[in-house]
Amino acid sequence: MRRVLHIISRLFGAERAHSLSVLLLRIADKIPTCKWFLRKFYAVEDKALEREVFGLRFPNPIGMAAGYDRNGEIFRPLSALGFGFVEIGTVTPRPQQGNPKPRVFALPEDCAILNRIGLASKGLEAVLENVRKEHKGIILGCNIGKNTVTPPEEAAMDYLRVFRNLYQYIDYFAVNVSYNTTHKQYVPRTRESIMKILEPLFDFRRGQNQYRPILLKISPDLTNEEIDLMTDIMVDTPLDGIIATNATTHPQGLKTSQEVLRKAGSGAVSGSPLTERSIEVVRRVYERCNGTYPIIGVGGLMTGEDVKRMMEAGATLVQTYTGFVYNGLGFAGDLCKSLITPEAADAENSSETEKE
Repeated sequence: MRRVLHIISRLFGAERAHSLSVLLLRIADKIPTCKWFLRKFYAVEDKALEREVFGLRFPNPIGMAAGYDRNGEIFRPLSALGFGFVEIGTVTPRPQQGNPKPRVFALPEDCAILNRIGLASKGLEAVLENVRKEHKGIILGCNIGKNTVTPPEEAAMDYLRVFRNLYQYIDYFAVNVSYNTTHKQYVPRTRESIMKILEPLFDFRRGQNQYRPILLKISPDLTNEEIDLMTDIMVDTPLDGIIATNATTHPQGLKTSQEVLRKAGSGAVSGSPLTERSIEVVRRVYERCNGTYPIIGVGGLMTGEDVKRMMEAGATLVQTYTGFVYNGLGFAGDLCKSLITPEAADAENSSETEKE
């Protein structure tokens, strides 16, 4: 699969290759029998995989991270491929193009992707059209953010607008404070700046009949002190959890040649170079909150062993993106299979026997 990705990326460019995959999945979404075949061929169902987290029942703990389905166009076929949940976005109030192309580059020697897309989004109205359609049985998260041109002092209004309008269609929300694919993007890192974003969301939720979990998505490039601050904010407020982490602008030990990296330019790297740091951040959050809050671990999860290590560090659920790109359509199912141990199956069978 890695060789195929390398060939496709060279022929079309990494971003066009992604656009092609989205197009094919959009076509699959319009053909009910196609989704049925995808589920039959790729999805893995087992009671031992089910998780109940912040009031939601997940069929399995493997999710698609934000960024792959930016506009809520392909979450149904992604679910059919075996993902236990899909997080769309980042969704901004108004459409925006992101940074100039080329802006996505495959780094196959590192099993990584370098991108400086920024926040390319078709905007709230386009996403609303997509998520209004029936998606019963699919747990759908939404990563929300602000438009690049919105000044920091008005950021909270952008987040609230997306949150308020999508509230009835989304199962949980991720508040994105981890932008790092462009140095020009606003990154709130103080308690005051983050609370200005969160408090209007909490206020709106209090007035609703339905409860939607709110999570904070943080960057791997935070200092340990900043990670502790984010964790403390979670503990001190009505936040429901943390998503750790996003891509990194400080990758270590890349095997890709300096010549290739110079041609690609600056950006954020996801994939294998991020594995250790993401696990480290999750472990720190888990220990800081004494394991009392759900954590979604994401970043560099390329194998079943990576997922197991992430969960051992404290993650309740996990997400993948680059791992899916490199490993292909069956990746979610493969990760699920790696989690079905004989011990887990025996425990589930014992539980079912007790119920009877």
